[in-house]
Amino acid sequence: MEVVDKKEEIATESSSEEQVVNPWEVSAKDGGKIDYDKLIDQFGCQRLDESLIDRVERLTSRKPHVFLRRGVFFAHRDFNEVLDSYERGDKFYLYTGRGPSSEALHLGHLIPFMFTKYLQEAFKVPLVIQLTDDEKCMWKNLSVEESQRLARENAKDIIACGFDVTKTFIFSDFDYVGGAFYKNMVKVAKCVTLNKAMGIFGFSGEDHIGKLSFPPVQAVPSFPSSFPHLFPGKDKLRCLIPCAIDQDPYFRMTRDVAPRLGYSKPALIESTFFPALQAKNGKMSASDPNSAIYVTDTAKDIKNKINRYAFSGGQDSIEKHREIGANLEVDIPVKYLSFFLEDDAELEHIKKEYGEGRMLTGEVKKRLTEVLTEMVERHRMARAAVTDEMVDAFMDVRPLPNMFE
Repeated sequence: MEVVDKKEEIATESSSEEQVVNPWEVSAKDGGKIDYDKLIDQFGCQRLDESLIDRVERLTSRKPHVFLRRGVFFAHRDFNEVLDSYERGDKFYLYTGRGPSSEALHLGHLIPFMFTKYLQEAFKVPLVIQLTDDEKCMWKNLSVEESQRLARENAKDIIACGFDVTKTFIFSDFDYVGGAFYKNMVKVAKCVTLNKAMGIFGFSGEDHIGKLSFPPVQAVPSFPSSFPHLFPGKDKLRCLIPCAIDQDPYFRMTRDVAPRLGYSKPALIESTFFPALQAKNGKMSASDPNSAIYVTDTAKDIKNKINRYAFSGGQDSIEKHREIGANLEVDIPVKYLSFFLEDDAELEHIKKEYGEGRMLTGEVKKRLTEVLTEMVERHRMARAAVTDEMVDAFMDVRPLPNMFE
């Protein structure tokens, strides 16, 4: 009988009354902020500490990504084991994904892809990217055809992040599921009872059975045999999944069943949520256009959204601000700069000057506007260069002979 690590026993979405974090809902009690330490305890994952970050730098001979240096990616499952194997000369592959529910991505959607690109380049490993058009069809009441269209549109934004076509396979579920992939789905489905699925994901008797059937679809890209054109005979190849921590329930389930099927447990490296401009609890939402900066926003849009909606930790008068400074804990412009301002020294300077009242909110918002405008414009130009033929090339079911070079 399979012995399950007690720390990984399935935590239900209702096990903490103060906050709800699952793939479909992220909220904190009474509009507060997410308690990530409590989430680590609840989910049974591990905090990503400085020793692991230093090890990444040593193994890759490059400065750790800003998302590692500043704790954006803050938790993991077995990332240390992946590094152990890599140090012994064993390779791994990356797996991440996107649920295509909107025409354009916002900055929060870009975070896992920006980080995954860094991992792919730093470790020189292949990547599979799943577009869950079937999931969004079932959860968002989209037609099959519209879900497929959005998948291709989102693929263009993903490609624009700069992935290497010789090391990257992008697939949509509607197009790819079948064969070895489907066989693994059935194997996973047989290992998970209805009671366990309801406990993990919070399904109820009101949910249609399509929702119940979906978790194995997101689970099996963790298994190399789901991609026989990429990894023939490499069934023991480890998988590393960069994702936001709200996706953890899928992979707790996957890690539970993997040894029973003869596969390695996938490792995870998990991020915090990118906050809404208004600093509401949870994360930036595509359903509220004023809560998010989109990759399609113009420079004017970005400036207006930051000036009008970005919640400030500054004081309500210049005199008071000069006296006691800004509350950096709640200030959204500082939080956004912590994600996207590359220069560590400049960020620390802004935090010190602003926190002590010598820099005003308007100055911080102006710098953030500059940073995001440049970033979004760079992405827009890269996206405009992505053709339908390039999308076809990334999504073509093909071997990648140079994927580990």
